[in-house]
Amino acid sequence: MAVTDIATRVYNHNFRLDPIVRSLLDTDFYKLLMLQMIRHLHPDVQATFSVINRSKHIRLADIIDEGELRAKLDQARQVRFAKKELIWLAGNSFYGKAQMFSPDFLAWLADFRLPPYDLRKRDGQFELHFEGPWIHTTMWEIPALAIINELKYRAALRDKGRFALDVLYARAKAKLWGKVERLQALPDLAISDFGTRRRHSFLWQRWCVEALKEGLGNRFIGTSNVLLAMDADLEAIGTNAHELPMVAAALAEDDSALAYAPYQVLEQWAQHYNGNLLIALPDAFGTDALLKDAPDWLADWTGFRPDSAPPIEAGERIIAWWKRHGRDPRTKLLIFSDGMDVDSIEGTYRHFDGRVRMSFGWGTNLTNDFRDCDTDGAAGLDPVSLVCKVTHANGRPAVKLSDNPAKATGDPRKIERYLRVFGTSGRAETALRV
Repeated sequence: MAVTDIATRVYNHNFRLDPIVRSLLDTDFYKLLMLQMIRHLHPDVQATFSVINRSKHIRLADIIDEGELRAKLDQARQVRFAKKELIWLAGNSFYGKAQMFSPDFLAWLADFRLPPYDLRKRDGQFELHFEGPWIHTTMWEIPALAIINELKYRAALRDKGRFALDVLYARAKAKLWGKVERLQALPDLAISDFGTRRRHSFLWQRWCVEALKEGLGNRFIGTSNVLLAMDADLEAIGTNAHELPMVAAALAEDDSALAYAPYQVLEQWAQHYNGNLLIALPDAFGTDALLKDAPDWLADWTGFRPDSAPPIEAGERIIAWWKRHGRDPRTKLLIFSDGMDVDSIEGTYRHFDGRVRMSFGWGTNLTNDFRDCDTDGAAGLDPVSLVCKVTHANGRPAVKLSDNPAKATGDPRKIERYLRVFGTSGRAETALRV
């Protein structure tokens, strides 16, 4: 790829050349993997996804023009999978497997479009919901977050001059390259880009991916962004997300079925995928709860992706569980992805080096770290803890407990029930890491 002059593109404000959602492949790989399974097993389930701003002090509806947001959401609904994208999905191998996606699924994608949305403003925040079949609404998560985030940063940069923008992006590039140079000192590092959801912009994420590809070589193992994986000839990285156990739990008829829901999802995943895709996400209802009653076959999976407990603490708990089940942690994989940045990557790498296989998913702090780069010293470019979560399944409230209660979502009365079923062991509130 040719290096893009981002500052000039931003200064020209000709964003018709730079639509926020330019392809339905501009999403995380796990969305496609999950979508294929959801379509196979749950084509009739209705699911509502809602955007939630956990950084409540940032009044997004006072920053972003509602009409502009609607225009970008409407534009995204016009985008379709291109023929060349579907050919690439059909012909490429993922995780060493050819034909990861069935011809029937790809034929269905050819006619896919994002469904309608419901948008309103309340007390300085946007209330944005997507209601309909799960196989449709799930695909709004990534583009919705990308649109809101990029509109926020476009608003922050709107009045800056050409040289101020040039300096801003030069500082951000130098800051990222300094991180890359530190990571070059970790010889067995395996790291991928997980930064689509809260990126500064598409162009900036593309620059970051190109920088890691050159700066880290084969230690940069790929990107979760499917479009960038295709364009940059990289591996598409990703497995599954919290929405699977959240929906399964919401549909459970009693407490016994609720307690089994996380394992039901893992069984279904193993029926569809294998090898390095057998990565369990343990914290939807608490890592301790999942490990406490987990069947022995889960210890034969490739690994875990701890996502809300501090990485070293979570890794130690999982390693201890593997040992209790007679497995050698050195043959297993831990993927660390929650709010990681160069300090936590270095610290976690050195702590576990030689004890377990490791991979790092580098998210917001890769694709949206402009702290102290603004010549005006303003906070308008700081990242927002913005998520898009499933909130209802077939009309029933969905809940996420998380190892970090600050990341819990759902009706408080339902959360109480889930805590009664799954317990509170291992849950400890820590500051949100974007």
